Amino acid sequence: MKKYFYTITFLVSIAFSQQITKATRSTVDPTIDGNVLNDPAWEDIPAVTTFIQKTPDEGKNASENTVVKVAYSDHTFFVSVVCYDSSSDALVVSDTRRDSPLNTSDSFSFIIDTFKDYQTGYLFGTNPAGIEYDAQITGGGEEGGMMRRFSMGTGGGFNVNWDAVWEVETQRGEYGWSAEFAIPFKTLRYKKEKDQSWGINFERVIARKKEEVHWAPVSRQFTMTRLISAGTLTHMNVPNARNIKVMPYALGQNNKVKGETSSSESDSNFGLDAKVSVSSTMTLDLTYNTDFAQVEADDQQINLDRFSLFFPEKRAFFLENAGLFSVGTGGGFFGPDIEMFFSRRIGVGPEGTPVPILGGGRLTGTLAGMKIGMLSMGTDAVEDVTEANQYSVFRLKKELPNRTHIGGMITALDHGGADGYLNQAYAVDAQVGIGELSKIIVFAGRTDTPDLDKDKAYAYHIELARDTKQISSSLSYDEVGASFNPEMGFLKRENYRKWSGRIFTRFRPENKLGLLEIRPHINFDGYWKMNDFQESGRWHIDNHWEFRSGFEFHTGVNLVKEGVSSPFEIAKDVVVPAGTYDDKEIQILIMTDRSKPISFFTMNRIGGFFGGDRINVTPTIQYRYKDKITSEFSSNYNKVELPGGNFTTNLLRARITYAFTPKMYVQTLLQYNSRSDQWSMNGRFIWQQSAATGLYIVYNHMQDYDGIPIESSTKSFVVKYSYLFDAF
Repeated sequence: MKKYFYTITFLVSIAFSQQITKATRSTVDPTIDGNVLNDPAWEDIPAVTTFIQKTPDEGKNASENTVVKVAYSDHTFFVSVVCYDSSSDALVVSDTRRDSPLNTSDSFSFIIDTFKDYQTGYLFGTNPAGIEYDAQITGGGEEGGMMRRFSMGTGGGFNVNWDAVWEVETQRGEYGWSAEFAIPFKTLRYKKEKDQSWGINFERVIARKKEEVHWAPVSRQFTMTRLISAGTLTHMNVPNARNIKVMPYALGQNNKVKGETSSSESDSNFGLDAKVSVSSTMTLDLTYNTDFAQVEADDQQINLDRFSLFFPEKRAFFLENAGLFSVGTGGGFFGPDIEMFFSRRIGVGPEGTPVPILGGGRLTGTLAGMKIGMLSMGTDAVEDVTEANQYSVFRLKKELPNRTHIGGMITALDHGGADGYLNQAYAVDAQVGIGELSKIIVFAGRTDTPDLDKDKAYAYHIELARDTKQISSSLSYDEVGASFNPEMGFLKRENYRKWSGRIFTRFRPENKLGLLEIRPHINFDGYWKMNDFQESGRWHIDNHWEFRSGFEFHTGVNLVKEGVSSPFEIAKDVVVPAGTYDDKEIQILIMTDRSKPISFFTMNRIGGFFGGDRINVTPTIQYRYKDKITSEFSSNYNKVELPGGNFTTNLLRARITYAFTPKMYVQTLLQYNSRSDQWSMNGRFIWQQSAATGLYIVYNHMQDYDGIPIESSTKSFVVKYSYLFDAF
């Protein structure tokens, strides 16, 4: 009976109430030190104290008290929180690096929808260690849950790699812990009107209880990033903030290459980025002699198929407002099928060869009620690799009520040199919200490439989706012509028709056997060539068993069809012949409580594979020591037996971090790829100051083996320092 009472209470709270709180102009700015209880600046500020669980017991009041206050001055937006805790000595801090996941740690975060258009917003958060966690929300934030959970970075809904200038401090005590946020208005973008209303919501995670609570209730199928679920913050009288930030850098590096010919060279360089607030709604970003030496190396992948691999963008300049430029079609957790603009194309030549970026600019913001984005970047020529290229993008998007938008994009890649040519791409995209739970998504693109048939240079996608508390469903159709060629984008496979469908259900039993939720579901993805030859097909039938303890167990079956039109080499001296292969495999996922000091994750697939058999095991162990040391050790192992031969692959990875403070840490990424017989190391010392500036010391080491002795090795050592000048 209690279950139904809480469910009815939760539904009524969503249907008939809109959470509203008032922003207060502070007469005295608070001291940002985390000591909320003893700061008189907060005494007369109205408090938000009502929080409702999303999990584990949806609709119940929070088990611990939380007090939030919001204030602002002429220059700064302030938020304070006191997280009372009856077991203050049991607080969980899983990581202390900037942008570390907050859902496995005691944490507090909030979103603000400054335009109150339910389309774009910001998220700020911290944990008891005082880390800075920030992200941009686009597209209404409805797709932010998966991105946020797995920290993938940038996507249509959630961009955690956006780094802004702001401040947070925390304190711990017998009462629990507290935090104070100070966010300069010049970090945000908002309307010009006085007495504004913003969308806002607050979230607290109590890690040891697996409890997630919100001020404005959030239904279980969504996360706080869904802007339409937010409450309202009234009486915001904000300034017309403008400012200029200049971020110059200087670096020195030494590179050593050992092989058939060995070399050693040293070099130094400098450049700068600048950010100009053209208005409170528009920002101009400029870059000269762009450098990304401080960026962590890519996680290596092993390709056991015949389609392109997707590597996400990690470079800071391209990550800001990346969601605005995201136009295309999704392809699941491992990357999109189509992206009309893929920033990884800039500064990377054939086979991943680095190409110098001379510079460029990006203008983003709101003008005459339209979201606008323009980008232009130039790269230098590299002998025997590539000619100088010019990349240009123009994006226009109109956001309408109820999660609805329509937009367009044009890209142009001007290949320099004697044999240069111009590749252009055009796209339109739209989403129509139907009620609060359904939507229609449409995308269409066309490209123009010399010597390719323009009649077949098209792609389009149409999708109908509905997401309720217990059932999420979608149905979509895609078509890509044989000459579709977005050279500034990403295209996983060419010339196909695709049908996709999904029914995903959620049930929460009344505390039976410790179960929190079970999620039976079925997915289908099928790709056909234009001549009706089925290139791929996959039925995924699965059930997720999530327990209140944080343990998860997923049991699935995959029915896979692969149509190989031309033989391809899947491993050295192992060829998959042309033909159609119908295979079955079981899929088992095991995940322990990630808030514990030691946690374990593994995804295993066992069964048929291109007419043979495969065992794929991906164990990952995570270990942390207090809030100083975090580590992750993983393997991706494949044992494959095919009619054409047998082989094994193994990709080993170790990521270890020691944090001196939330802004100063050492991180090492070690990887070994058995397929290329290559070992690599990426070590970084990072002393962050603000907005991704500071001191970076980077060591890269890569070795290729051909048995013994070592065949070749490459080493680089880089010292880079960048500084933020806040002009006004």
